[in-house]
This record gives sequence, structure tokens and C-alpha cells, in this order.
Amino acid sequence: METTATPVATQAELDLIASLPPSFRWGVATSAYQIEGAVDADGRGQSIWDTYCRVPGAIDGADTGDVACDHYNRMPQDVELIASLGVDTYRFSVAWPRVQPGGRGPANAAGLGFYDRLVDELLARDIDPWVTLYHWDLPQELEDAGGWPARETAYRFADYAMLVFDKLSDRVRDWTTLNEPWCSAMLGYYEGRQAPGRQDLPAAISAVHHLLLGHGLAAQRMRAAATEPINLGITLNMSTATPATDSAADRDAARRADGLGLRIYTDPLVRGQYPADVVADLGARGITLPVLDGDLEIISAPLDVLGVNYYFSQLYSGVAEDGATTGADGHPVVRDVRYGRPVTAMDWEIVPEGFTELLVRLGRDYPGLPMVVTENGSAFADTPDETGYVRDDGRTAYFAAHIAAVAKARQEGADVRGYFAWSLMDNFEWSYGYDKRFGIVHVDYATQKRTPKQSALWYRDTIRRVRGH
Repeated sequence: METTATPVATQAELDLIASLPPSFRWGVATSAYQIEGAVDADGRGQSIWDTYCRVPGAIDGADTGDVACDHYNRMPQDVELIASLGVDTYRFSVAWPRVQPGGRGPANAAGLGFYDRLVDELLARDIDPWVTLYHWDLPQELEDAGGWPARETAYRFADYAMLVFDKLSDRVRDWTTLNEPWCSAMLGYYEGRQAPGRQDLPAAISAVHHLLLGHGLAAQRMRAAATEPINLGITLNMSTATPATDSAADRDAARRADGLGLRIYTDPLVRGQYPADVVADLGARGITLPVLDGDLEIISAPLDVLGVNYYFSQLYSGVAEDGATTGADGHPVVRDVRYGRPVTAMDWEIVPEGFTELLVRLGRDYPGLPMVVTENGSAFADTPDETGYVRDDGRTAYFAAHIAAVAKARQEGADVRGYFAWSLMDNFEWSYGYDKRFGIVHVDYATQKRTPKQSALWYRDTIRRVRGH
């Protein structure tokens, strides 16, 4: 690990990164289903992802998370690996079905014990644990009872959250309730591209509200139970939504995309109300958010931090390729348009200046809310040498450009207090199986050997430089 990474950052990027303060937090991030494996170990129940992975054609290569990176059995060694990177924070998620196999009832002591040991391992190496309570692995029994479109699931989530909080809050200060509720709701219940694979827009919009309600209910109870100060927030995946041209149709398409992609989450969380234009757009489709009296007050309980996950920016047009402004469904066209930039292996365009724009916009529109970048990274087709080492110039350059973009946003007034690289290691990339690699550590899935890539060494060295040692 003492190898020096090949420099791929520009001097301008290095100068920006050098402006980050010594107090800036540096971390790496993972999620439970993507790395843990051991899906049948120690009383763990089934999640919607265990079920979805068995749907023919749902996952590239018919892959599953059954073994993944075998982190459940290799956790102490993986914590040593994290420590070698010089980060001060490790963001991980807790598997709901490992803690509460059916989504109801008492904690499964063996499952909860894994996270208890993980926290102790991290603290023994001066690494702060940052717990995400939900990263998409809903217990299958709750999905069978209606899933996130059902209001009851929000209350079950709050109960589960308290099982984890009661066990770990004596040592854990940093808490994220939900990771990327947009993905849970829209990819899971509308587009059907992620678990549970449903395609029902009204159900997806109900899921949006109940995810946010679950966040609020859990946050209320965690605050009430806390005996020490905690840093409590939620993580949203966000991008810019820019009109492709200055035409009225394109501006409206960008507004609609921004509404359903960002403001439908941020406005109720921070302002205690859903955006009026989004409510009207949904109403035109005959869809109503299932808001009951008191819900928005619960959802808008004060946040200590907003987790920002950013990967790419988007341009939008309100005109279809055939010139139509209305789609086959009778609703206005909202179409992605390319910037014409280089792309990652996910076919996501690389737009680092969009990251600056997003962070500055969030700071302007939602003032007084500190931010931490809880995920940012890129997948590339890695080619390891005979030792397993990967010289990943593309990924390293991506990190350099995007960390510099964060530093530039700070200079422009955005209160960004940390950056966590996605991901610690190659892992199960949801519907893409094991084909897409986001890790800064290469994983040989046949042997489970971990080898830090060039990007890991660059990240470690960058952290050292910012800290002045």
C-alpha cells in the first residue's frame, strides 16, 4: 500500500483540493447487500433483492448477492483495509432482514451482533462508523404485505431503526435513515428495473411519501432516545436538470425532471411541503400523494446533514425525436439529451462542473443545511495485472475532477463537510450483477482477494496532503 499512485489530476484540480480544510471528513462507502453475502447465515431473512435476483432476466449474468464480497465472514480484514486508506469515516448500511428477518418483532441477536462487532473494529482503528439504516433491502414479508406503497411499512421501518439505534447509539454518532429513496420508489415500483420490479406509477408515488414518512418517524424516535448528540440525516441521489435549449418545452421538461427527481424529496424534508408544480403535474395524471394530517410535520423534522450522492448531470428536452411534444401516454415529453461527454462503463456522462452547480444550488435553495457527499464514484472496465493491481486512470481522474468540484462549491458558499468515495471495493452492482466495477479496491470474485487500485492509492495520498502529513 505504500506504492505511489501515478498522477492524473491537473494542477488546477490539485490546487482546489488543497483548499479543503483539515476538518473535512474523508470516507469510503458500501452497502450491505452489495458486499456481505451470507444471505442464509445466523437467522437472516429474505429481502426483496434475494427474491428479485431469482427473476429470470432481471440481473445481468443471472448473478446474485448470495456471496458477493463475503464481507460478513471477512469483516475484520476489510476494516484493516479501510484503515490502510487513511480515511476517518466508513459509511455502511445495516441489512434490515439480518436484524429483523420478517420486518416485524424483536431483533435477531446474531444479525445485530455483526454490526456491533463492526462498529467496535472501526473504532479500534480510529474510524468513525456512519450507519445507513436502509439501502434498499426491504424484508420480503413486508413487500408481500404491500411494500413501501403501503403506509404501514413506514411504521415498521421506524421500529426497525430503533432496534439498531438502541444497540449502537452508545458508539455511533452519524446516522442516515434512507439511501436514495428515489431509487427505491421509482426504479423499484415504477420503472421495474430494481427490486421489487413493479411498474405502477401511483404505487411509486405512494412509496415516495411513505419512504419520507418512515424517515421522519425514525428520526423523531431516534432524537427522543438519544443520550448524546447525534448527526442525523438522509441521503438523496441528485443531479442537475438543465434544459437542452432555452425553448419553453425544454425548460418545462427540465422543471418536471427536477421536480420528480429532486424537489419532491427536498421540499417536504426541509420546507414541510410538496412542490405545488409537482403536485399539479401528478394531479394531471390522476395521482395524489397520500398525505395525512401531521405527516409533513413529521417528515420535516430538522436535519443535521443532507447526504448527497452524485454521479452525473442531465440535459432535458420537451420535444421527442420525431418532433412531438406529447408522448403516447398523452403527457408532455421529458427526454434525456446527451452533452456529448466521455462516459463511464455505466454510460453515464462525466460532468464534474454539474456537481459544483448542484451543491451550490442546494446551499442556496436550502440554506443552513450542512451537506456531506455520501457517494461519488465511477465504474470502468478494470483490467488487473498478474498481481491483481489495476491502473485505473479513468477512475482516478474522475475522483480528482469531482473532489475538485466539491472544493469549488465550497469556495462558492456551499457548506459541504465531507466526501465519501463510492465504493470501497468492487461488489454486486444491483441489476448489473458483477459486470460493473465501482471499487477503489479490486476484488477477484473467485478468490475474494482484495487489491487496492491506483485510485485507492491516489485517494490515500490526497487525504494525506490535505491533512498536511
